[in-house]
Amino acid sequence: MQRATLSCREHRPGLPGTDCNGLSENKTLDYYNKNASSFAETTIDVDFQKTQKRFQKLLPMQGYILDFGCGSGRDTKYFLSQHFQVDAIDGSEELCRIASDYAGIKVEKMLFKELEEIEKYDGIWACSSILHLSKNELKAVFEKMIKALKRDGIIYTSFKYGDFEGERNGRYFTDFTEEKFEKFVQNIENVKLREEWITSDVRPGRGDEKWLNLILQKN
Repeated sequence: MQRATLSCREHRPGLPGTDCNGLSENKTLDYYNKNASSFAETTIDVDFQKTQKRFQKLLPMQGYILDFGCGSGRDTKYFLSQHFQVDAIDGSEELCRIASDYAGIKVEKMLFKELEEIEKYDGIWACSSILHLSKNELKAVFEKMIKALKRDGIIYTSFKYGDFEGERNGRYFTDFTEEKFEKFVQNIENVKLREEWITSDVRPGRGDEKWLNLILQKN
């Protein structure tokens, strides 16, 4: 998965497998491949530095970041500009192409479940990306992310705020509230929840949409 650089805001895919409602990863990936240009246009210029800086201050200088489902490449480009080493992956072939051009590095086409690195990264940035997985898939992917982190490594991730799980607008989503995520993460070993906060969507015209932001740390 890796050797590239990328990021996200609404999320896109390194995407899911098949959920219990029958929505396959192919349907979500097809959505992003068909809508890659319009998706990138709506996310690439969004100012996300407040959250980026909140994450990066927890990492060593010039540390190693995995942009896990990088979408347009916005965040990958930012972290590279801050002198971090960055690998980036995405499940959408079209977004990989767009992100590679924008960020200036090769973004690898890869699914989240294919992550196999061991103790490689200081931080994993999964901005609005793994929210396309079912809860069962999420647990397995979180376990892979934790294995890929060095000791005390940091994960940032975000989910749409709420209780919904299923198909919405042609893609699969798992939403979380604070309480539901706290209960969910109790079943995952070797990680602790450090911070959680709610923000409004930063894209124009979508300020009524809420996001649950999370920072976790490997034990």
